[in-house]
Amino acid sequence: MRQIQLTKRPQASKLFAALSPLLAFALTLIAGAIIFWLNDKPPAQAIYMYFIEPLIAEWSLHDLAIKAAPLIMIGVGLAVCYRANAWNIGAEGQFVVGAIVGSLVPIFWPDFQSPLTLPLMLLLGALGGALFAAIPAWLKVRMNTNEILTSLMLVYVAQLLLDWLARGPLRDPNGFNFPQSITFSDAATLPEILPSSGATHYGFLLAIIVAIVAWFVLEKTRAGFQVRVVGASPRAGKFGGFSGSKLFIVAFMISGALAGMAGISEVSGAIGHMQPIISPGYGFTAIIVAFLGRLNPLGVVASGLVLALTYIGGEGVQMMMGVSDKVVRVFQGLLLFFVLACDTLIHYKVTISKGRG
Repeated sequence: MRQIQLTKRPQASKLFAALSPLLAFALTLIAGAIIFWLNDKPPAQAIYMYFIEPLIAEWSLHDLAIKAAPLIMIGVGLAVCYRANAWNIGAEGQFVVGAIVGSLVPIFWPDFQSPLTLPLMLLLGALGGALFAAIPAWLKVRMNTNEILTSLMLVYVAQLLLDWLARGPLRDPNGFNFPQSITFSDAATLPEILPSSGATHYGFLLAIIVAIVAWFVLEKTRAGFQVRVVGASPRAGKFGGFSGSKLFIVAFMISGALAGMAGISEVSGAIGHMQPIISPGYGFTAIIVAFLGRLNPLGVVASGLVLALTYIGGEGVQMMMGVSDKVVRVFQGLLLFFVLACDTLIHYKVTISKGRG
């Protein structure tokens, strides 16, 4: 009886490790072309409309930046969390809670219009996301619950809470019974970076700044060294005097804070009011962004733009070729699969051995 085993390589190839994301993307294109062909759609045309056409049209570049902003910000937080060996799968819920908490200012105090309005909203959004993320972290540290399950289950709590609030307490009384809040004032809306050239708001610039700061902290400070040591070997962290439990909670809260800030940035910059659905799944897609970016905040910027492209390209293919709206999820799932597969084969080799009958 033969057995298929994964044997760790003595030393992983640095070249293939660097090229792994590109290889995964190429394999995704090939698999996607096959899927389009099986659905009687011209593969070359579909791939062109999906990945090339959005880069040519000027308006699409602005949409690309808008959709990339939350993916980058959430992805940076998840990268920090995962490098600390804390598995936060509930960024979607933290995104939603951050949007809810940050929106309370323009909804309940619409006359509060000053230079402090937006900073206060961003601060409250980050605080809401951090506190919501602290729940699964605390449960893990104190009760040894599985943080993957608890953080994931809390996503549904957040989504149902948003739906109830948008249809009830936060609904605009003069909104003709539509399930949405009042429209945010100008002081509570993220302005466009270049008003005369497009609709890209300052949320994208904020995401880039967050990525640069996170990279500096991880690579150049003692706190970043602590994250890397404890994430790689919790036992070595104990010998170094680092508290694994404390780092676990802090990493979760940092991840939640950035997800919450992304949530209020999305509502304030791209939507302009609170409504039952504010995310097409940014929190889950950001998991792919983090791994495609090799858990490096600067790499997350590039991978965030790539994943944002799948949203825009997917919308174009749906309208022009009549494919299912699930095509975006298919491409994102394929990309994650190939990223993990390539990484696995870089560090391990497949061997076939004879097992006992």
